Amino acid sequence: MALAPEKIARLLQGELLLDIDWLARDVIVAGGSIFVKAPAEVVWGMLTDYGHLHETMPKVVSSALIEDRGPVKIIEQTGKSGLLFFERNVHLKLKVDEECPKRLHFEQVEGDFKVYEGDWFFEPVEGPQGTGTIVTYQARVKPDFFAPPLLVSFVQSQDLPAILRSIRAYCEPRAGG
Repeated sequence: MALAPEKIARLLQGELLLDIDWLARDVIVAGGSIFVKAPAEVVWGMLTDYGHLHETMPKVVSSALIEDRGPVKIIEQTGKSGLLFFERNVHLKLKVDEECPKRLHFEQVEGDFKVYEGDWFFEPVEGPQGTGTIVTYQARVKPDFFAPPLLVSFVQSQDLPAILRSIRAYCEPRAGG
């Protein structure tokens, strides 16, 4: 995942980048990037510790590895989606293709979404704040339950920054440097 040099510079200064867009048929595209002062392997370790994501990631209620086929994993998750009184639990069974430690591709094979697929990218960088990893998330989302696209995009714009910051908060103290 190649980011423009000006975006990399902003990330290295501590900015969190977020991009929400709409595709045809009410599919929401959510993307975000953050610089984490930790090696890609540390971030990878957090995001692939599937049995403990409910302890480290906001909105994840439960998560379990149910099938391990080497670089392909099947994960079962329950998460919270929505806002305040309109929050609901969503269930997902995801197929995750691992390309260690560069990329995680995920797609729903069963669950509460018509479309739920995307990628995590990990780009090692050397910056003024030290060595670290630019973590980028991109996903296409469309619930299989009634949720106006405006609400879905708003929820994504609220949840994604919290998720990215939680990765930074978890990984930086574990970077060992």
